[in-house]
Amino acid sequence: MASYQLEEVKTKKQAREWLDLPKRLYRNEKNWICPLDDDVEKRFDPKRNELFAQGDAVRWLLRDERGEVVGRIAAFYNNGDAFGQDEVRAAGCGFFECIDDRQASAQLFDAAREWLTERGWEAMDGPINFGDRSDFWGVLVEGFSEPLYCNPYNFPYYAEHFEAYGFQNYFNQHSYLRPLIVGDINPSITEKAERIFNTPGYRFEYATSKKLEDYADDFRLIYNKAWAPFTNVKPIDAEHARKLLKNLKPIVDRRLLYFAYHEDEPIGFFIMVPDINQIIKKFNGKFGLWQKIRLMLDLRREKVDRIFGIIFGVAPEYQGKGVEAGLIRSFELMVERGNLPYKTLEMAWVGDFNPVMMRMSESYILATPYKRHVTYRYLFDRQREFQRCPRLGKTRKKPAAVPVQATE
Repeated sequence: MASYQLEEVKTKKQAREWLDLPKRLYRNEKNWICPLDDDVEKRFDPKRNELFAQGDAVRWLLRDERGEVVGRIAAFYNNGDAFGQDEVRAAGCGFFECIDDRQASAQLFDAAREWLTERGWEAMDGPINFGDRSDFWGVLVEGFSEPLYCNPYNFPYYAEHFEAYGFQNYFNQHSYLRPLIVGDINPSITEKAERIFNTPGYRFEYATSKKLEDYADDFRLIYNKAWAPFTNVKPIDAEHARKLLKNLKPIVDRRLLYFAYHEDEPIGFFIMVPDINQIIKKFNGKFGLWQKIRLMLDLRREKVDRIFGIIFGVAPEYQGKGVEAGLIRSFELMVERGNLPYKTLEMAWVGDFNPVMMRMSESYILATPYKRHVTYRYLFDRQREFQRCPRLGKTRKKPAAVPVQATE
């Protein structure tokens, strides 16, 4: 039996080893794309991650008998999100990487479980992120192709390690793919869109008529109506909305941001961005001045041919009136003009607890499921009945948990 030594990350050297482990593990994996070091490291910086105000995080390394790092994991909790949809006090573990040795992975899971148990938690979900659900969330179990930006990629055996330890499938996260072929659209969507285009008072536009930051309030109003009524989703304030659009600004293509209005009131959005993973895969995690210049140049040279669909939403009082079709058709008209360099649209993070969004992706956008990630849950009381994540509903519970599809 192998002997492994667990170390808590406390020094800069250990933090560097923790970051670099995946680069060594995946060096022969052609589809793996190294996340930017800063995108990972900022999750564990109290100055940059506001969740530390109500929570804490810890990281561990696992070394073999030779002192080589063979595994890593993080554990974290946020007291502001103590209870989820099913009233289980669940925290999280994440950023798991490990050699194919169940003894090693069990030692990492033990560390996370014991640390969280000592702090009064009842379960841990994993692998998840100490932040928004849209990033670094779930184990990839189907569709081992290049990941979208900040979407996880892992070895196929990771799911076996989680399940062997006792984790159970809490929910599936589906990713959808749709080639951008002119005319490949549901005819009923075209009919509904033409009707609403010709209905007085409705307006659809892509984000060119004003400064990008000026759309922040429109985004906030729509988001809070369309998403905040659901269990497990919190409303966002004006500052958060501005921050979201500010973070998108360097990579945004205005032809991919669509808003719907009725009598000048914002009622819907369809937000997409170029998938910068096609560029940053050359950077090996670095993002200094040279890499930033290269990113901007490659975006301007249209070196990206894949779109990342981030979020879609319509205010409840306008749902079912054709607004959804109007937003999708507005984008299709842009595709038909032939001045977009993109070949595919990919939509990630559609939870199986959200059947409405699954139907939207499949029936309206005509996208096909091509990847599946699993978010697992481990109950510390092994006699407690396990329940999968309930479907999204209109009844809010207190306290609420993190947003489902917002990005930060």
